[in-house]
Order: sequence, then C-alpha cells, then structure tokens
Amino acid sequence: MPLVYEELLRVAKAHLGRERPDHTLAPADLVHEAYLKLVDQRHADWKNRAQFFAVAARLMRRVLVDHARARLARKRGGGAVHVAFDETIPLGTDASDVMLLALDDALTELGTRDARQARTVELRYFAGLTVDEAAEALGVSGMTVKRDWTVAKAWLRLRLDGSSSAP
Repeated sequence: MPLVYEELLRVAKAHLGRERPDHTLAPADLVHEAYLKLVDQRHADWKNRAQFFAVAARLMRRVLVDHARARLARKRGGGAVHVAFDETIPLGTDASDVMLLALDDALTELGTRDARQARTVELRYFAGLTVDEAAEALGVSGMTVKRDWTVAKAWLRLRLDGSSSAP
C-alpha cells in the first residue's frame, strides 16, 4: 500500500498543480477520496498495475469533477468559457472548474463515440500513464495508444473550442 499511495499522491499532485492556486482539495485529500471509492470496488479483479491505476484515474477524475460541480453550485452565475484542449490544460484560472466540467462532458461524449479513445485520455491525462503503461491497461499496442491519443486530442480540441460539429 505505501508504494501505491506514493504513486497516487504523485498523480494527485500533478492534477492539482494544474488547478487554480486556491483549490480547496489537497493532494492527500484527492487520494483519500479516490481510495475510498477504490475500496468500494469489492469485486475488482486487478490483473496488473496499469489496470489499477486506470481505475484510480477514473475515480480521481470523478472526485475532481464532483468537487468542481459542488463549487460551482455554491457560486451564483458562472457562465460558459472558451476552453482549448491540449496535454497541459491551463487550469490555473478562476474558470478552471468550468473548464474541468467542459472537459468531462466532452470526454463523456467521446466515450459514447469511441470508448477506447476516451479511456486512453483518462489513462494518459488523468492517471499520467506512459504510452506503454496505457497500452498494457487497454490490452493494445503502443502504436494504437499513440494513434488514439492523437485522434482523441484533436476531437476534444474541436469540441472544446466550441465546434458543435466535431467529427
């Protein structure tokens, strides 16, 4: 558990480093909330490290999105903002909660179009896995992960830039 905890903490620090400076979740809080959700995975059959971190990435994404939704619900107003997607989403502004929710919505939509591409984004962006680790978790080749990553980023960029006609 200490090795897993340290790795999850590293991932959480990376995510929160992209958030606004006054974010109310500390990296340890994010790990603890995700861990509580991991413990609920009673029937999980962990085949390897990459699969475990894939599930952890999805749960951290859920925690961050739920936190952003709750924060926005407490605030009055908000409004839409223009969001551009790339590997380092600049989530250091007051609009970071809105941007995270827009990314989550777009990623959910991508998942209905191509589940593997959406999982690739979760593994690479939210879990910080390498191409090889993501390939192992998905059971595909590294080239497939690279291709899915490239296509998914392009699709998300179109969607988040406000194009309602993303392919």
